[in-house]
Amino acid sequence: MKTKAAAEHLSKVFLDGKNGATTEALRDINLEIYSGEFLCLVGPSGCGKTTLLRIIAGLEMPSSGTFCLDGSPVTAPGPERGLVFQEFALFPWRTVAENIAFGPEIRGISEIERQRLVQKHIEMVRLVGCDYKYPAELSGGMKQRVAIARALANNPEVLLMDEPFGSLDAQTRDDMQLELLRIWQETKKTIIFVTHNVDEALFLADRVVTMSARPGKIEQIMKINLKHPRDRLADDFISYKKKVLLNLPRRSKNP
Repeated sequence: MKTKAAAEHLSKVFLDGKNGATTEALRDINLEIYSGEFLCLVGPSGCGKTTLLRIIAGLEMPSSGTFCLDGSPVTAPGPERGLVFQEFALFPWRTVAENIAFGPEIRGISEIERQRLVQKHIEMVRLVGCDYKYPAELSGGMKQRVAIARALANNPEVLLMDEPFGSLDAQTRDDMQLELLRIWQETKKTIIFVTHNVDEALFLADRVVTMSARPGKIEQIMKINLKHPRDRLADDFISYKKKVLLNLPRRSKNP
């Protein structure tokens, strides 16, 4: 498979400006990400999963090492990377259509083309008829569909997702996992998905990257050789789950 992005000897140390103390969040991360793959990062809270995702997004800079996309170091946010958060982050004063149109609008895309993109992505996330609703009128699952559509409307090469279904109830979460798989298979995007839920990672991913307790290091990279849709109760699924859990620390160390 073609390499889309790569972290090379990437580390991150945070400095507390008040007392000068340091917290080592990530240590010597080396990871290749392949074009079109679905990659899940799993690990205990505080292990640096979100920090690594923010570096990939260009929202944080590594203390040492590099993260490159298509061979070029990432030094700032860019439209080639779309980001979906757990808390939806929709503009409450904008309708569904206006939220989805935000990125193309900022980029100066014509109104006619924006309307086309909005309708395309409303149909993709199955929210036809919700164009003029506001976020307050939507369920949690519907809000996350809008957030995914908004990220995809910029046609990013890579979709970054930070525990996007963590705040949803169990049934809605299962439904959204299926929807995300459908969208991924339709769009062929590269997806990097952060979760602490091993079951979710195994249900979605081509590869699961297990991270250690802080400072976050890569403990294991496991290829998941199961066809979609996957049966969580099947013996082979449970076997993978046991292997991941054996390498998964329970908690991160104190700074």
